[in-house]
Amino acid sequence: MEGGILNKLTNAVVDCDIEAATKIAEEALQADVDPVLAIEEGLARGVKIVGDKFATGEAFVSELMIAGQAMRQAMAILEPAISKSKIGRRQALGKVLIGTVEGDIHDIGKSIVSTMLSAAGFQVMDLGVDVPVQKFIEKTKEVKPDVVGMSSLMTTTMLKMADIIKALDDERLREKVKIAVGGAPTSKQWADEIGADGQGADAMEAVQLAKRLIDVH
Repeated sequence: MEGGILNKLTNAVVDCDIEAATKIAEEALQADVDPVLAIEEGLARGVKIVGDKFATGEAFVSELMIAGQAMRQAMAILEPAISKSKIGRRQALGKVLIGTVEGDIHDIGKSIVSTMLSAAGFQVMDLGVDVPVQKFIEKTKEVKPDVVGMSSLMTTTMLKMADIIKALDDERLREKVKIAVGGAPTSKQWADEIGADGQGADAMEAVQLAKRLIDVH
């Protein structure tokens, strides 16, 4: 029965069926399926399948976005039960704080990266778009992430990335976190230039970069 429910969760995400994903998440709790397994072997597996299809051109951005939304809404049902889990709390690979920098309201690329990081097992705090420098600083102090990820889709706003790194340095936080940048105008050369630890050209590369930065194999 457990295996059947896990497969149904995976299929609901692959089918981009938000209603089904949330309904099956509730069914999983009623059937005493461990919520950690439901997330990792059901929901996250589904997002990975859609992510792999997206990487090979078999799925569209819209499908990956809806699959991510299905995962997040179902996770909201499952996560309160994790403290009672037989397995215990979900062991995240690490914490990632991510946001689109101030002045930039582009959300899709950053949201795809957030979804894929979550599916890979990272604990992700997504600050959204148009995030001021000070908010990055405040949340870094509060969350204590392993990686701070910054996104920009415009050359006019990518300079904010350098401002954030300088502010982290001024607050003596820089040595405590790894910094990743992404977005169309960024490059590995730009990351080196501003003192970031790496640049991800797409969501898949961003996941591999995050793993590399915190030495996850």
